Order: sequence, then C-alpha cells, then structure tokens
Amino acid sequence: MRDTLCLHEELLLLALRDDKGTVKSSVTIEYPLAGAILAELLLQKRLTIDPTRPKKQLVALADKTLFGDPLLDETILKIRDTRRPASLKSWVMRIARLKKLRHRTAERLCRRGILRSDKQKVLLFFTRRVYPQVNPEPQRQLVNRLRGAVFGAGEVDPRTSVLVALAYNSGVLKNVFAKQELKAHKQRIKQIATGDAVGRATREAIMAVQTAVMMAAVIPAITGTAAGRH
Repeated sequence: MRDTLCLHEELLLLALRDDKGTVKSSVTIEYPLAGAILAELLLQKRLTIDPTRPKKQLVALADKTLFGDPLLDETILKIRDTRRPASLKSWVMRIARLKKLRHRTAERLCRRGILRSDKQKVLLFFTRRVYPQVNPEPQRQLVNRLRGAVFGAGEVDPRTSVLVALAYNSGVLKNVFAKQELKAHKQRIKQIATGDAVGRATREAIMAVQTAVMMAAVIPAITGTAAGRH
C-alpha cells in the first residue's frame, strides 16, 4: 500500500464527520468519488482524454500498468477491457455504480489506521456501517494543505488543485472552512477549481471532477422525477 493517500481517499476523509463517521445527507458522494478515481488516473497519466475529439471527452488508456489500489486497478481493467471508447461522463456513471464504492474507500482508510469500522443501530431494527476517525493527523494535514492553497496567493500544485476542485464542487469544502472564510476567498477558490494556469493532465483531471459533480446533481433529479410519475 502506497504511503500517500489517493484523491478518492482524501475526498472521503474530508467528507466524513469526525465524531460520527458518516457523510452529511446533503452530500451525494458516489459521483465525486468516481470523479476522484478518474482524476487520480489522469494525474498519474494512466488515462488521457482523446485530443483528436475533445468535445466527446473520450477516455483512452495511456498506461495499463496497475496501480496497487483496488479501485484504481479495477477502473484501469474496466477501461482496458471495454469494446469501444466511452466518454468521461459515461465512465463517471460506471465507476459511481461500483458495488460499495464508499465503503471500499473507507475500508482502505481503516487499513491505513486512519478510521475504524463500526456498526451503528438505526431505528432499533437496522444497522449501518460508520467510520469514525482514530488518527486525526492525516485529515489535519489535508486541511492545512487546502488552507495554504485557498488562503495563499502562490502557485498551487496539481494534486492540491484537483482536491480543491473536488471539495468545492461536491460541497465537501463546507466541512473544512467556515462560511465566512469561503465567502472571503470565493474568487481564489473558483480560480483553483476551474484549473486556471495548470498543465494538461491537471485540466483533464479537473474536467473529470466537473463531470462527476454534474452527474451527482443531475442523476438524483432525474430519478426523483421518474419516481414521482409512478
């Protein structure tokens, strides 16, 4: 297991409430997690967006070497074995539907000694899996990294740029900073989150983030509307 956290691990760690080990009900985390997985692979140059048809945003496998992370490797294999190229939007949807995506990401953080896995009773008869924090240092380092990027004026490294984009677009950044802080640095956050003045791999990774968040907003609305018609 690599020492540094992957983007999907970082995002979930920021999204989880420290004491309860749950994600706020207002945050739809599966699509942002899918975006984080694709963004990680784009940053690591395992994937690329086909430059000959940029409007279609077709995902291409640039390096089939496995990563050593189960979710990243599963994504690489799925893209490798697909019969025809699919769009970034399509892959976000497919990865978001991976079985127990949130829990598999959380279990990875448990194995790192950052979270622990507990069962919690709900409404007397049901149980759910929660992941309270046992080692606060990795999250503290993450928050300090984001604070330096958002409150500073210098260049931001590619990984942090993508993490800011993930946290901002998914609503997770509200877990990190107070409302007044977000308001005061709104322009700076947007500048980082839109990928201004970054390299191609970072822009493509941020594109994955934006697509994922769009799907997180659109899919529940569509399914909710469809359910209301029955």
